[in-house]
Amino acid sequence: MIRYIRRAAAFCLLLLVALLANAARVQVFEAGALDDNPANRRTTIARYSQPRGDIVVGDTPVTGSKDTHEQLAYERTYRHGPLYAPVTGYASQTYGTTLLENAEDAVLSGTAPVLAPLPLWDDLTRDRQPGGNVVTTVRDAVQRAGYEGLAGRRGAVAVLDPATGAVLALVSSPSYDPERLSGTGPSVTGAWAELNGAASQPMLNRAVRQTYPPGSTFKIVTAAAALDTGVVSDPDAATDTPSPYVLPGTSTTLPDEARGCEKASLAEAIRVSCNTVMAHLGVEVGLKDLVKTAERFGFNEDDLTIPSRVARSNVDTDMSDDQLAQSSIGQFDTTATPLQMAMVAAAVANDGELRRPHLVDRITDHDGDTVRRQGSDSYRRAMEPETARQVQRMMVDVVENGTGTNAAIDGVRVGGKTGTAQHGVGNTGTPYAWFISWAQDPDSGRPAVAVAVVVEDASADRADISGGGSAAPIARAVMEAALAEPG
Repeated sequence: MIRYIRRAAAFCLLLLVALLANAARVQVFEAGALDDNPANRRTTIARYSQPRGDIVVGDTPVTGSKDTHEQLAYERTYRHGPLYAPVTGYASQTYGTTLLENAEDAVLSGTAPVLAPLPLWDDLTRDRQPGGNVVTTVRDAVQRAGYEGLAGRRGAVAVLDPATGAVLALVSSPSYDPERLSGTGPSVTGAWAELNGAASQPMLNRAVRQTYPPGSTFKIVTAAAALDTGVVSDPDAATDTPSPYVLPGTSTTLPDEARGCEKASLAEAIRVSCNTVMAHLGVEVGLKDLVKTAERFGFNEDDLTIPSRVARSNVDTDMSDDQLAQSSIGQFDTTATPLQMAMVAAAVANDGELRRPHLVDRITDHDGDTVRRQGSDSYRRAMEPETARQVQRMMVDVVENGTGTNAAIDGVRVGGKTGTAQHGVGNTGTPYAWFISWAQDPDSGRPAVAVAVVVEDASADRADISGGGSAAPIARAVMEAALAEPG
């Protein structure tokens, strides 16, 4: 009898061990897969069971949370939603997260290990900390200046601190209120359909996710390549460029809209924006060196994040000479985000050193204590310091005596470059107006701000959408705001 009791006890012990092993398998080894299973509503309920951390501009949160008293308790709210949508993105119970809400989701939702005093213990207990806060580098006055300058027109503004790489503003217009997407139900799905179906594409982040032909603003890259490679040793010396210029290997002529471009110097070509001189110099620089220079500015970078993903700005690496000539003036297949062109201006202003652009200054916990700080990192050396100083002088001449006089600020050293980018079949589309610029702090002499503005305006006459006419006044207002509100 005792023998059978022992066998039964051993069998029961084996069953107990099997149950414990299965529980361990489910709770430890399969926990992640179960958490990620769309059918597991517990994870979703837990995610919205507490307020989300805030995204902060200056000292003021531009986001919030409200208790709906529903099963998914807390919904995201936004202060000045359309103004900051290109920075925050949306956090939706229906459609997920985008932009900074996505890139810093672990912090904002309270799951980031950096927020936990005992992260290993929290992993075991699966505790969720209160949401942390993301303090941005954006300045409210600078953001507003760009937003109000565009005044609802299609376009974008990107603004950097050249000395640190801090993103001071990201504006995309027209914009939308991300709070319309926060919750669930017919109102949210209706807003989603409306916003995605709108011809003006309000949910498109034109500052970092849309690329445009940069037009004549790309001539700054070509000028840097010509100087760095020694193709041009004296920016004020005449070139041997005819006007019009016949594209190499073709019978197609490239005209100039500006006067006085025949045999113009590099400095004069930048001042009045000569297509012929810059196209000719680009061919003389050669494909390899022009692409190499462009890539030092950030072109052809697939993995740039700020921490949101930035679309790739493109310069083709395989072109014939006629295509190279067009690319050298920002045409053919050359495309750039507004942030990329702000990086070009920033590198010039910072004596050739390009700092890594970043949108987050620091992460704080729920109590406001800093748990992580973003440093200022060198990204690349875009050009030699002497080249940068020469390009600075030429860009200042554009603002003082050339096509960019609408960007001038009394008592401030400002450099700029206009651009009118053709697009469409046979260049029949209405051009995009570009302006890139930088300004120095008159008190310290340090580069204070770098700006890129692009304006799309299908209703404008071609003469009215020049970079100097449409985009330069917006850049001036943005630079004035940045100089009035130093970092």
